[in-house]
Amino acid sequence: MKQISIVIPTLDEAAHLGRTLEAARHAAGQAGLDCELIVPDNGSSDGSQALARRLGARVLDCPGLSLGALRNRGAAAAGGDCLAFLDADMEVPPDWLTTWCAVRREDRADVLGLVHQAPPQAPWYARAWLQRLAAERDRPALLDWLPTANLCLERVWFERAGGFDESLRSGEDKDFGLRLGEAGARLLSLPRPTVLNWGFEGSWREWLGKELWRQNSQTQLLRKGRASLRRLRFPLLAAGHWTLDALALLCLLLGQPLAALVAFALGWLPAGLLSLRHAYTRRRPLLAARLALLHWLRLHVAGIALLMDLTNQSARRPSRG
Repeated sequence: MKQISIVIPTLDEAAHLGRTLEAARHAAGQAGLDCELIVPDNGSSDGSQALARRLGARVLDCPGLSLGALRNRGAAAAGGDCLAFLDADMEVPPDWLTTWCAVRREDRADVLGLVHQAPPQAPWYARAWLQRLAAERDRPALLDWLPTANLCLERVWFERAGGFDESLRSGEDKDFGLRLGEAGARLLSLPRPTVLNWGFEGSWREWLGKELWRQNSQTQLLRKGRASLRRLRFPLLAAGHWTLDALALLCLLLGQPLAALVAFALGWLPAGLLSLRHAYTRRRPLLAARLALLHWLRLHVAGIALLMDLTNQSARRPSRG
């Protein structure tokens, strides 16, 4: 490994971008790697481009592109034999790239992603929602996909997988990760060290808006890939959740409140099971209760997103926190 190219897509990220760039450069220095910082900018108007240039990053002016296209443009401009993708609100730990070098030296995996968590000042729902990642990834594990909030891989694997799908409105990281696995890459998740996510949701409106945006490509993903249980699971859960809501409403209209209550209670079952599926949350009752509420809300949002997706409507991504 000679040089690492760190690609950080931006759109009005001046509040966090400086911290992200400085932390990434420091991690590269600690690992003894030659590092280039590449910032594909999606048309920022808050000074993000000037800030990135001032901190030594190469800025690519790329207005109006999808997130997948921004990452592809960054990778195309990169000169490193290794690529790293970061969201612009991620503060990586000093040993981020030291850990990546050790993973490659020991041949433990071909792709690395670290768990990220919200800082203490984030609202409880933002902290709890990121803790679900800790619940899902609370020990080193090879997974079938990893988020691109922080992702390290050798360029050869990026090319074998064909890069990111630029047509997807969201979910391009899941699609890319699944194709990496199909190409033969080993994707390793490590719970330590952790990355700080400063783009936490500062309001319920922002949390719901982000979930609507994240779920807005379900049918796109299904159409382009095999309709496996892995891809169908969440859309089916969302559809079933809305069916139970409709049944509860129908029972109320028919004057059957007890049946409506049963249907409503059954609607909480998927959310409860999702919150308790990992031992990490089963040992933390308060976290499990909070996640049950968030999963319940997410299933409602996912049903709306699925309907929008079927009618080819795009959800707008809210501004970061």
